Amino acid sequence: MSKTSEDEMSLQNQPWQRELQAMALLSTLNYRTGKLSSYLDNIASGVSKLVGVDWSVVTLCQEGFERVLASSVDMGEGEHVYSLHGQLTGSVIQMGCSLAVEDATENREYGEPPEGYCSYLGIPLRTAQGEVIGTICSFHRQPRKFTKEEMQIVELFAERAATAIDHYHLYQQQCKFNHVLEAEVEKRTAQLRAAQTQLVEQERLAAIGEFAAIIVHEIRNPLTTMMMGLKYFQKTIMAESAQERLVLALDEGSRLQRLLGEILLYAKPQMLQLCELDINEFIRELLIPIREMPEALGRQIEFTPISPAVRILADKDKLKQVFINIVRNACEAVSAGEKIKWVVETQAIDKVGIHVHNGGEPIPTEILSKLTQPFFSTKSSGTGLGLAITQRIVKAHGGELSIKSELEYGTTVSVQFSIFAGSN
Repeated sequence: MSKTSEDEMSLQNQPWQRELQAMALLSTLNYRTGKLSSYLDNIASGVSKLVGVDWSVVTLCQEGFERVLASSVDMGEGEHVYSLHGQLTGSVIQMGCSLAVEDATENREYGEPPEGYCSYLGIPLRTAQGEVIGTICSFHRQPRKFTKEEMQIVELFAERAATAIDHYHLYQQQCKFNHVLEAEVEKRTAQLRAAQTQLVEQERLAAIGEFAAIIVHEIRNPLTTMMMGLKYFQKTIMAESAQERLVLALDEGSRLQRLLGEILLYAKPQMLQLCELDINEFIRELLIPIREMPEALGRQIEFTPISPAVRILADKDKLKQVFINIVRNACEAVSAGEKIKWVVETQAIDKVGIHVHNGGEPIPTEILSKLTQPFFSTKSSGTGLGLAITQRIVKAHGGELSIKSELEYGTTVSVQFSIFAGSN
């Protein structure tokens, strides 16, 4: 007889030695958070060794299926999931108590054993709350009985396994909660930073606006006097060359007055008078004065409304200023007889996009990114504040302004707003 056979025979003949060995093995098991697999493998192997069976597995049972978490023998790669219906393990889960079958091939009352195995011992894994979450199952190729002591040993291992699995799930839930909490903290932090940035920006613009108002006032008063004097000379008879110089001076004076007005408009904080606006109705009303603008004469402005209609919260007068400026620029980019497309469409579940497209010459990439910068203009007579003011008004509404320009499709200026929740 071999040394191994003698050891197994000794264990079977002396239950107290087996119990001591079980306690010794249990004392060496060390479960660390997140290291469940190797811990359960040691449990499965320990049960097979101590009880003297050919195969032991630890399973997790949920919604009519069992998933093998650990095995004392190699089962191959991948997950091993089986239906509990008609299986011995299903009987253990259903009864919620231990089950020992001497020869399951002869006694099929409790279910079918795996192919090639006869005897079966199943112990439920029960959490501290009393919930049965899985099993430790042992199989042997030959018929055999399981003693009370053997069942008690496996029950000790089952208690350890259930505790480890329960703790692992709690650990996973805690990790998930921590992840959600971290994401929420990051979100709130970003919102606070954005609010702080907005507050600082508002304070800065308020200070700039106050300073600009003082400067503009100091310049506008003498400028008005100069313009009155220049206009007086228009009534006098003067040489043609002098008349040309006078017209030039008046034009430059008017341009300076427009610039001072736009500086004030850009610098002062955007105070909105919000009201509900039907986008389709708003644009249809605005089309009438827009088509009368000098820049729009001879151009076709084609409007495509959204269906069904949506509403937004906006300052009607300031929104008029936004789209008059955008459509004026689009008209200036094309020749007489060409078409401007004005389209409204849903951008997302709660967003509406308003697009103004022209097929004129594309805007170079290096210029595109500078168009909304203050005092940047590609027009000889432009102030460079039109699109800068437009963007400020759009942002004050919580919207977004974007400009795309391509050789094949021309230029599209898009404004996106949130749909008013009460519009449905």
